[in-house]
Amino acid sequence: MKNSITENEIEEIAIQYLVGLGYEYISGIDISPDGDIPERQYNDVVLQNRLRIAIDRLNPTLNYEAKDAAFRKLLRFESTDALISNETVHKYITEGIEVEVRLEDGVRGQQVKIIDFENPENNEFLVINQLTIIEGNSNKRPDIILFINGLPLVVIELKNATDENATVKSAFNQLQTYKQDIPSLFTFNEILIASDGWDALCGTITSDWSRFMSWKTKDGKTTEDTLQPQMEVMFKGMLNKSTLLDLIQNFIVFEKTDKKTLKKIAAYHQFYAVNKAVESTVIASDKGGNKQGGVVWHTQGSGKSLSMVFYSGKLILEPRMENPTLVILTDRNDLDDQLFETFTNCNQLLRQMPQQANDRKHLRQILTVASGGIVFTTIQKFMPIIETNTTDTENGHVSEPSVEYIGLDSPSLSERRNIVVIADEAHRSQYDFIDGYAKHLRDALPNATFIGFTGTPIETTDKNTQAVFGNYVDIYDIQQAVKDKATVPIFYESRLAKINFDDAERATIDDQFEELTESEELSNRQKLRARWSRLEAIVGNEDRLNKIAEDIVFHFENRNSVLEGKAMIVCMSRRICVDLYDAIVKIRPQWHNEEDDKGEIKVIMTGSSSDTLNMQPHIRNKPRRKAIGDRLKNPSDNLRLVIVRDMWLTGFDAPCLHTLYIDKPMRGHNLMQAIARVNRVFTEGKEGGLVVDYLGIAQELKLALAEYTASGGEGSPTLDQELAVAKMLELHEAIEYQLRHFDYKKFFTLNAEEKLKFIPVIVDYIFSQENGEQSFVENTKNLLKAFAISVPHEKALEIRDDVALFQAIKTRLVKISDRNEGGRTDEEIDTAIKQIISSAISSDNVVDIFDAAGLKKPNIEILDDQFLEELKNLPQKNLAVELLKKLLKGEIKKRSKISIVESKKFSEMLEDAIARYHNGMIDTVEFLEQVLIPFAKQIKESDKKGEKLGLDYREYAFYTALEVNDSAVSILGDETLKHIAQELLKSVRNSTTIDWTIKESVQADLRRNIRRILRKFGYPPDLQEKAVETVINQAKMLAEDLVKKNAN
Repeated sequence: MKNSITENEIEEIAIQYLVGLGYEYISGIDISPDGDIPERQYNDVVLQNRLRIAIDRLNPTLNYEAKDAAFRKLLRFESTDALISNETVHKYITEGIEVEVRLEDGVRGQQVKIIDFENPENNEFLVINQLTIIEGNSNKRPDIILFINGLPLVVIELKNATDENATVKSAFNQLQTYKQDIPSLFTFNEILIASDGWDALCGTITSDWSRFMSWKTKDGKTTEDTLQPQMEVMFKGMLNKSTLLDLIQNFIVFEKTDKKTLKKIAAYHQFYAVNKAVESTVIASDKGGNKQGGVVWHTQGSGKSLSMVFYSGKLILEPRMENPTLVILTDRNDLDDQLFETFTNCNQLLRQMPQQANDRKHLRQILTVASGGIVFTTIQKFMPIIETNTTDTENGHVSEPSVEYIGLDSPSLSERRNIVVIADEAHRSQYDFIDGYAKHLRDALPNATFIGFTGTPIETTDKNTQAVFGNYVDIYDIQQAVKDKATVPIFYESRLAKINFDDAERATIDDQFEELTESEELSNRQKLRARWSRLEAIVGNEDRLNKIAEDIVFHFENRNSVLEGKAMIVCMSRRICVDLYDAIVKIRPQWHNEEDDKGEIKVIMTGSSSDTLNMQPHIRNKPRRKAIGDRLKNPSDNLRLVIVRDMWLTGFDAPCLHTLYIDKPMRGHNLMQAIARVNRVFTEGKEGGLVVDYLGIAQELKLALAEYTASGGEGSPTLDQELAVAKMLELHEAIEYQLRHFDYKKFFTLNAEEKLKFIPVIVDYIFSQENGEQSFVENTKNLLKAFAISVPHEKALEIRDDVALFQAIKTRLVKISDRNEGGRTDEEIDTAIKQIISSAISSDNVVDIFDAAGLKKPNIEILDDQFLEELKNLPQKNLAVELLKKLLKGEIKKRSKISIVESKKFSEMLEDAIARYHNGMIDTVEFLEQVLIPFAKQIKESDKKGEKLGLDYREYAFYTALEVNDSAVSILGDETLKHIAQELLKSVRNSTTIDWTIKESVQADLRRNIRRILRKFGYPPDLQEKAVETVINQAKMLAEDLVKKNAN
């Protein structure tokens, strides 16, 4: 069936969008070496003449020597590492190229501008399609490339939305192939886009599939609904000239760690929020401004830290801010370290190295600069210390008198208005903005503008925070983040009922917890501490911890058997952390190791030499804790569990974390921040994070949700795991109903060999149902997702063996029917759920669809008679039909790359036969024995005909193109047609050059030559034009093969 929309039409639509945005369209064919207006060689990825013209235009005051030096520097790369070269080019593009030139008064350094970011219309924007690039032995033609001033900055790969096998994922895979085959193109690349005309995703050269993002708005004010083609939204919203230049200049970072460098681009919510925040900051810091920059509320896990980097980078370049000083404020040392590390890793965008204040004296020194600078500090450094000259016995340090440095009675450090205080998690009560720490900061920097970034909403009762920061600048809530796949949903499971506490013990904990979490004045700290100590003693009871340790081991091992990942355990005190660790390693001693770089479980905490002896092995300094954190973030490292009290509950980003075990009273922002540790996007298999509750935090989650919605957010912080369980059971029931007339449970009573033979019987039954295969595959796929979230719920464990069997059946069905599942590879399909191994079935028992059917795998090249006979005698006729259909489709697909006539003829014959079969005109046995098997033999015979005529596969392809007309065969005979075919091949081979298939002039010459040959051999005149077009189309099919032969 003809596609309703072709890939070429989608390409034309994309070009129309871009032309509408002011891009100039040029065909890649026209500017090729043998095109109408040649301006490049096939191995050139930069339009060099256009680049020179742009450099001249943008740098009118510089001499030729400077501009030529910049041009050569941009095209010369000293590193063989593609990412290093890409980063170098990005720096040249965004900051200009520094060159040294000899002037009359000596050698001078000069900056050469490549792109004019202030005036988009001062640049040349081109959209070019069909641009052939040859590099090494590779000849590739990306669908669309966007050039700015001659540089190929955006590569777009398109697929056909109406073709179920041509997906956005296959467009992404094509981009990865281009990166391997024509790497020079990606030296200059800033953005990659994959689209099928409807959906569209973008990323960078280091983005994996999970990090390719959508762009949901054209104007930053409203998100477009799903009925709007996402390609149109992305092109008009992201590729308009001003947005594209803003993204390139201010919203791309090369984030560097010890292990690797990642090139990251802002998501749409980050881009628009940062621009709003910059504008509100400029207004607030101006004379007459209220010094309230506002609050950016972006839900946890959606990239808040990176948004702060983008905001800082753009604010620094904002001319109206006149080189501002930025003070990054946190309330904990570990948060200060984590955020400082993020900023340091992205220092290229900031164009300077941030500084971290070591103490009050250092802070005072770096805040007295005349302008510029990025300073990291904790709010506590502004805390007044009344006592002076007191000794810290633990560290041997002398405390400093606060008034001497920063305090109410000291003169302000700076009266400048272009100082901006950026508070991380702006809602925290520790800031105490009216009477506490921040008051002293305000006294020290009286004209500074305050802006807050938070992952959770400001409480409606919190008037202090609003008084300091002002209103929300931008909101990106849970619902939108999950919808955009910026985060995964979080599920909640209570395990209180799974641990056999007696009623009195549970009631005592509940009472203590409730009393502790009631609203309490901070001045009553001693009373609060006493209550905490009582609850800590109950929660840390040895019997209770042993039960929890057993349950965590059981739960985590079961969960990891389905979905590989890591977990964090949150305890109430450092003592409990250590005791729980001891209880767990008692059950699993192999998890323990004293070395930091070994072992599967660690406790993360601080401490001192005065702590008890059993705590000492777990007390580590900052570098050691960071090394363990890196291990936890690495999916391939065997560290799988960490136990924490407060550390790593905010700001710590480890996407492979999928479970959070909570055994600590938590509420409000702290609770919301903690559960977000498991909402990071990871592999396609991570459908959601799971929060496991051992202390009864359900009420606190409800209160957090109430506060969330009251603040204008949408979506629930957590979803009840029971919802996933209910969906899992519903899908299991649907599959059972589909198999209701088949005793699939018999499978579990069989030995391994019998199981191997039983799988084809089940598959045969499913194929006998109308739409049976599609229904079973779809239900099983969704069952596996729900199962991954539900396990180890007892209902999940009850159906574990069934799920294992259904997964095995699904795998066979997909392989036999050749279903592509939307373009996902087998590896990705299996990633969604790791193959479930149980006593019921091992996936290794069914290794191949032909083995499963009891057949030797055929030589698909020849479809030998012995195999066809075995297939004919197979008792499972439905399975035999599907197997042979798959083989025949494969044979036809192989021919579709060689012979246009034969592939079309066989394809139409097979489609017609399948349609008659599905319409009930012939039964399964008849379809197999009288249609498919004779059809397979007919394909075999067609192969032998070329050999008998003495033609190779290319000559035979042209022969069949001529033979399609019966009257031509009867008039000329085989021998004449054979000679015509051989001469046609010579003529076509001599005429073909690179890109000839899309050059009308070359095709016109070729048509004349074909007509001449046909007339020479007396081909019927009335049939010639049709034959010419068939031969041309056949030559196009063999184009790549013919060009390669010419090159050799």
